[in-house]
Amino acid sequence: MTNPLHEGLGRYFSPEQLSALHAARIGIAGAGGLGSNAALMLARSGVGHITLVDDDVVESSNLNRQQYWPRHVGRCKVEALSELLLELNPHLSVETHRLRITADTLPGILPACPIWVEALDGPDDKSLFVEGALLGGYWVASASGMGGYGGAPMSRRNLGKLVLVGDFTTDILVAPPLAPRVTEAAALLADAVLEMLLD
Repeated sequence: MTNPLHEGLGRYFSPEQLSALHAARIGIAGAGGLGSNAALMLARSGVGHITLVDDDVVESSNLNRQQYWPRHVGRCKVEALSELLLELNPHLSVETHRLRITADTLPGILPACPIWVEALDGPDDKSLFVEGALLGGYWVASASGMGGYGGAPMSRRNLGKLVLVGDFTTDILVAPPLAPRVTEAAALLADAVLEMLLD
């Protein structure tokens, strides 16, 4: 069975790049606004394996910025997102873990993938994940500052195996998380992962 997605990507990537993308194993820690958008962008870019980690369910308040539809409300996020990813690319390998990332669960999750997208909500959870991943030698793309509308321009900072994206100032606890800036930050995360894979 042919893969229409990969056939289309052959116009933009060399066979070697397509092979690298297909072999890539990318972890997504958090399947909300950042994680759901970044996961679909990476799948559209030819990534062959995605691991999803989240313990939450889809709520109606998520629909303004997360890649879910009303039919997903009440469902586990990792299961709903896995369904969407496989609808887009049935050849994709998707692994799901419905659990909360803590100091106890993190060591068992990190070895699944060499590259991780940190897409968690709370600052303590974000710090725990990024610090643990970097200490373990993993590559991480993380976001900070994407609330509201307008605001400071988003950018990226390369810090060794860590890439930070966002405006680095706008707290979603103060400014509401809305689709345009959340999706912009997710796109920067996905782009950072592609650079890690292809450069």
